[in-house]
Amino acid sequence: MRKQAREHAFKLIFEYLFLKTKNVEGLSEQPSQLSDTDKLYIDKVYNGVVENFDSLYAEIAALSEDFKAERIFKVDLAILLLAMYEIKYADDIPDIVSVNEAVELAKVYSTDKSHTFINGILAAYLKAK
Repeated sequence: MRKQAREHAFKLIFEYLFLKTKNVEGLSEQPSQLSDTDKLYIDKVYNGVVENFDSLYAEIAALSEDFKAERIFKVDLAILLLAMYEIKYADDIPDIVSVNEAVELAKVYSTDKSHTFINGILAAYLKAK
């Protein structure tokens, strides 16, 4: 079920990129089949990305040196923000899991080349870490 929780968090983060405000209603309307642990995960990740947005975005911008950060597809940016937050702040999630799940989200929700871009940014981040 963590996969569904991650997907829900991604969608909330994607929405945040447009609204620039927290969606408290959307946060409380989580899929009913999720466990309490998964619901806590969504809350932690979503709030964490929102609270750390500027620093996470700056790190993504620095890593995408050949591509201006403001030109990154919003879907890809939401995926990167989610994965970067997990890698940086969620010690209970192995880095490789965050990277793999980000790549899988990109394969489902973004372009054919996005998963390669996302993998490259996250690999560069892990290498610098």
